[in-house]
Amino acid sequence: METGCSSSLVALHQARGSLLSGECNLALVGGVNALLAPELFVALSQAQMLSPDGRCRTFDAEANGYVRSEGCAVLVLKRHSDALRDNDRVLGLLAGSAVNQDGKSNGLTAPNGLAQQAVIRRALASAGVSAQDVSLVEAHGTGTSLGDPIEVDGIAQTYGVHSATQPTLWMGSVKSNIGHTEPVAGLAGVIKVLLALQHERIPQTLHVRQLNPHIRIEGSRCAVATQSQPWPRSERPRLAGVSSFGFGGANAHVVLQEAPLPVAGNAASDAMLPPRVELLTLSAKTGPALRASARGYASFLLSDDAPSLRTVCHTANAHRNAMFHRVGFVAQSKQELAHALQRFAGSDETATAFSAQVFGAAQCKTALLFTGQLSRLRA
Repeated sequence: METGCSSSLVALHQARGSLLSGECNLALVGGVNALLAPELFVALSQAQMLSPDGRCRTFDAEANGYVRSEGCAVLVLKRHSDALRDNDRVLGLLAGSAVNQDGKSNGLTAPNGLAQQAVIRRALASAGVSAQDVSLVEAHGTGTSLGDPIEVDGIAQTYGVHSATQPTLWMGSVKSNIGHTEPVAGLAGVIKVLLALQHERIPQTLHVRQLNPHIRIEGSRCAVATQSQPWPRSERPRLAGVSSFGFGGANAHVVLQEAPLPVAGNAASDAMLPPRVELLTLSAKTGPALRASARGYASFLLSDDAPSLRTVCHTANAHRNAMFHRVGFVAQSKQELAHALQRFAGSDETATAFSAQVFGAAQCKTALLFTGQLSRLRA
């Protein structure tokens, strides 16, 4: 599905519809952006749409264009009742979604503000919630001097005016952190919100020193999250909106809700939960070096002073440079992972460059059910 920068959020909307209609029982929604050719860079530069200093200054007076970046993301969707039945780990609820089209606008960099307002209202109606109940909006927020004010005006018009009884509506954009991943941008925003719900904090939006003078939020309950904000649980479930707009005019907005807390003290339910599955990725410059690395990790995991499986996997995945020959392993214990590493190290398997080999594949489906990943491929 290709709708430009709104592609992955439109796909999320379509997946929700398929689940609710019974067309499928499980949906994978993903997006990938790889910058492999110079032509689009040249065209966007000539149109003065890219930031010359490499900073995405969403909402800021010095916003001067967006920053292209690479990335990939995937989410697993199931009906909530099915997830509870299957004892899945639920990261959040997709309460509502909507898609529409800009129609006539004033050009690529000047979207139709009324269409953006309309898609937000439809998503709220789909979720059956009031705009005043939403406390965070993850904006499309590309960091352009004209597009940002149009979007913020739409948010202010749809999410209500300031009053003593209504909480602040915080606005942010993950593009200030990782750049614009283009077709992946919608899912990047969704995963940011899921992490914010999990950690009970609204992240800071970077590079905002002085608000764009064309952004008018006086009298509204909107504010830019220029500092990290607490977002604790309360009696009412926390709600957030996520927007993504395509350059061809395809707009999407979704409403996310925090996942209910699992029922405590239910021993029978806890016993049915499958063990946590961890992923270990290894890479090396040559195939023999990769197998040698696998042998080293296997010995380390079987030693008495080895840290937890989660610690080993996180350190290898997040703090090691990715090289040409790669392989991945999934396991539920250090012993299981060590045996898989030993099998690979002693086999004749050749880890082809950029391959998607995974050892211990019996657990892959379970791992996927618990995973919502956003990966930054290159700065």
